Amino acid sequence: MLSTSTILLLEPKQITLAETTGGAFREYIDTFDGYTFLYPKSWIQVRGAGADIFFRDPFVLDENMSVEISSPSSSKYASVEDLGPPEKAAEKVLKQYLTEFMSTRLGVRRESNILSAVSKIADDGKLYYEVEVNIKSYASNNELAVMPQDRNNRLYELRLQTPEQVFMEEEGDLRRVMDSFRVIKSA
Repeated sequence: MLSTSTILLLEPKQITLAETTGGAFREYIDTFDGYTFLYPKSWIQVRGAGADIFFRDPFVLDENMSVEISSPSSSKYASVEDLGPPEKAAEKVLKQYLTEFMSTRLGVRRESNILSAVSKIADDGKLYYEVEVNIKSYASNNELAVMPQDRNNRLYELRLQTPEQVFMEEEGDLRRVMDSFRVIKSA
């Protein structure tokens, strides 16, 4: 399975959710929590998934994405660099994912490795980490990309997960989704 995460820090703002269409993607904008991203037009929103927002492919249930936000009272991040260099962030993300899989798939053999860990300055001028990991479990893979950013001591993570075969078929679209994640500046 493949997973992608983006982490950002933002200041609170008024709640305004907007969704625009264009091509094969829709844009999700959350001005209350301060982030935006593209997602495939055919995906549906799932409620009660434990994330700030969660979308899923209705036909490939293992293909999904979510945004998780750390609590401002428990966050100790001044910037994404507080996670360490991208390689250290990748190790932390991989460990977190393996822990999650252990809790839901006991007794299953897992193989994992970090495929890449880089930092980049996006077109919004902010630093993001992009981490890709591969986790083999139940004969499937997970890829994870982590892109962190800072504001108001909150960590935002966009996680994209897909079976390895689907990733190979839809890599361009999935990377476009990951690259679209941005923090919205506070008013």
